[in-house]
Amino acid sequence: MRAVSEGVKAKNIGIDYKGLNPPQEVCSDIKCPWHGHLKVRGGLLVGRVYKARAQKMVIVEREFLVYVRKFRRYEKRRSRIHAYLPPCIKTSPGDKVLIGETRPLAKSVAWVVLGVLSGGV
Repeated sequence: MRAVSEGVKAKNIGIDYKGLNPPQEVCSDIKCPWHGHLKVRGGLLVGRVYKARAQKMVIVEREFLVYVRKFRRYEKRRSRIHAYLPPCIKTSPGDKVLIGETRPLAKSVAWVVLGVLSGGV
């Protein structure tokens, strides 16, 4: 891992999203998009932190509507996505977070938390 000095600020990751600010803390994690070498490419999703039990990983749940043609109505569905949590970002279950797609980091992890948009419910 590379060492990051205390005076270094977060780098520009090229994502302009309303309410997203770089973290105030500095970390030395190489898989951090703000302070390491991880590139964020692909999709951006907003969801709620469902579980935060694992080390450096959270499960983000997002809800969406799907149209059912037979009944001419919408049904509510949800999906859970495993996302990597850098040490410089602090979250707890119920927080609204922005996650970005990245290269595969583990068997089921290909997303990274970019920031907390609002606190829990």
